[in-house]
Amino acid sequence: MARIAVIGAGTGAMAAAARLAVAGEKVTVYERSASYGGSVGRHEHEGFVFDTGPGLLHLPAVQRDLFVKTGKESLEQCVSLTQVDPASRHLFADGTAVSLPNASRAGVAAALDGALGAGAGARWSDFMDRARDAWDRSRRPLLEEPLRPDHRVLGRDPYPAVRQRRLLRPARQAGTVAEIGAWELADPRLAALLDGYALAHGLDPRTAPASAALLPYMEQTFGSWYVEGGMRELARAVYERCVARRVTFVFGAEAVRVVEKDGRAAGVELADGEVAEADRVVLGVRPRPGLVPGQVWGADDVAVRAGAAGRFTVLLSLRGGREADAVHRTVVHGADGAAEQEAVFGGRVAAHPTVTVLRPDDPATRPDAEHEAVTLTATTAPQGPVDWRDPEVRRRFADVLVERAAAAVPGLRERILHTEVRTPAETEAETGAEGGAVPPPALAGAAGAYLHPGNLTRLPGLYLAGGWAHPGGGLAHAGMSGTLVAGLVVEGDGFRGSR
Repeated sequence: MARIAVIGAGTGAMAAAARLAVAGEKVTVYERSASYGGSVGRHEHEGFVFDTGPGLLHLPAVQRDLFVKTGKESLEQCVSLTQVDPASRHLFADGTAVSLPNASRAGVAAALDGALGAGAGARWSDFMDRARDAWDRSRRPLLEEPLRPDHRVLGRDPYPAVRQRRLLRPARQAGTVAEIGAWELADPRLAALLDGYALAHGLDPRTAPASAALLPYMEQTFGSWYVEGGMRELARAVYERCVARRVTFVFGAEAVRVVEKDGRAAGVELADGEVAEADRVVLGVRPRPGLVPGQVWGADDVAVRAGAAGRFTVLLSLRGGREADAVHRTVVHGADGAAEQEAVFGGRVAAHPTVTVLRPDDPATRPDAEHEAVTLTATTAPQGPVDWRDPEVRRRFADVLVERAAAAVPGLRERILHTEVRTPAETEAETGAEGGAVPPPALAGAAGAYLHPGNLTRLPGLYLAGGWAHPGGGLAHAGMSGTLVAGLVVEGDGFRGSR
């Protein structure tokens, strides 16, 4: 039985902890905050309950596999999952609106034809066919295997872009999300739809590789799911599974250094000076200088990604019940996507942000049927380039989000009882992520610029899990990282993923 120290209690780190405990290891998790879950948080106010992190679950098979492999009770026996249908409603700048059904390719095509005009559905369907090809080509090495030593093979974009013929000039192919929208989708509303998927994951459509097509493909193929009571219930279920498998949690224990001894990871030094000895260490937070030894990565390894974007969230307690035809998720697209992207990724405040409005039909989130809990979210520049601690900056941007969200929520301003604002500054304070940045998922292409450091480091005994490690951010990707770390620890460095 090996002693394993896990730094951080995010969902990816806890997934690794639960799997390692089942394998017979003695696992202790050290978490700097007072609770588990990392970015999967919760805010409560006078009977209103809000998620402060992800609001929906995609690719639930990752979580289902975790519960199957770590106990007798399935995921559905531990939380109540419901499919969100329609999966999303989209309001475009020209006034067009479309509701997309959940996990129905044919239904999405029909909805797009009906709202945007004949041919729109076919163009989106053709794009999704190419996205499926990219998924088939990259799924295993990108998501289901530890990062290969020859990771440069993932530098090639798997998306089969259409060659655009041009008179007397060389043919061109889309290499970025923005170019797919302009050259293949050929409708500014379809382009905005695709851009919205990238932006929601903290990716700049102007530079994100075409392989980001996997993001809408995964959502529209495997569906959008809501956990009753809020996504925090999923974090609770994973935590309780860890406890049932005899994982020990130490909260309020900030790790300041991975201890190295005789050329391998040998424990964790905590902020109070205590050293917790271990045979192996799993780092479930973003690696930073001082926390990890300098020789963890070599010149040929994938570098730790800089956080490009954060999230600004407004939590609204509303009087008045949710109307019967309300949609769980509405995306209000910005009037000028290019200007928004220039602002977000240029370190400024966007004047007309894309806003996601979440309105769960869940009695657990509100005091009674005469009230409603609504969450507004926009992707923003991180703390630093923008001072999100400035009260006036926070107030003005929150007001912009409310103004834009009014298109999705009837009588919104008049219904507000209480407003809670959360910015990248709060994310930084609570999770320790520099600038409050949110890690994006790993993507193939762009010469490997969108990959994350591998789960196996050059320091024997030190492993990486969570959103800042391969295969990147998001509930599904972080859960996969936990699977990969457990496989590497239990089966050795030659582990190549479950089959």
